[in-house]
Amino acid sequence: MPWQSSRGHRESFSERRERRAAIDDPDVVLNAAARFLEVRPRSVDEVRRHLTVAGYREDLVESAVARLLELGMLDDRTFGQTWVESRDRARPRGESAIRQELARKGLDRELIREILDARHGDGDGGAEGGAEGASASPDELAAERLLRKRAAALSRVSDPRERRNRAYALLARNGFDPEICRKLSQHVILQDQESGANDTEP
Repeated sequence: MPWQSSRGHRESFSERRERRAAIDDPDVVLNAAARFLEVRPRSVDEVRRHLTVAGYREDLVESAVARLLELGMLDDRTFGQTWVESRDRARPRGESAIRQELARKGLDRELIREILDARHGDGDGGAEGGAEGASASPDELAAERLLRKRAAALSRVSDPRERRNRAYALLARNGFDPEICRKLSQHVILQDQESGANDTEP
């Protein structure tokens, strides 16, 4: 609910910024940052930008960020790892898309590289029974998960070539590289052929 003055005046965005700029109590800014973190994990840059846009003084913003780092409530490495795990589990995306997302969250290039390298090291060796078995990369496993999530919609496309094209486009939109898009979209057709052959067996 927008803040209102004692006269019932609804405060505008610029008025809120002016009021916050006059605040000199570090705890007020720290509490604002903590509330921002209650919704979901955030990167350091997200918290800094949120507080700055809200209108708080720069020195108090930096003080709040430093305190949150000290308390362990802010940690870009943990944030990045959690973001990647969440993507792989719930909304599979390719490495290039994940890299761009983390960069937009303000993580530096070297940290992103380390997080994505760890993703490769944490691969489960194709335990999901994918097309590539033990040689499947994290991106291939993620692409397979995405195709499984959209399997019902893809199965409604009767023409195999169109179904392959839609699978390719789906993977491409989600940041998977062209080779994985080609391989996994073709695999959709191969699975259909194998399923059809099994259906005709006596």
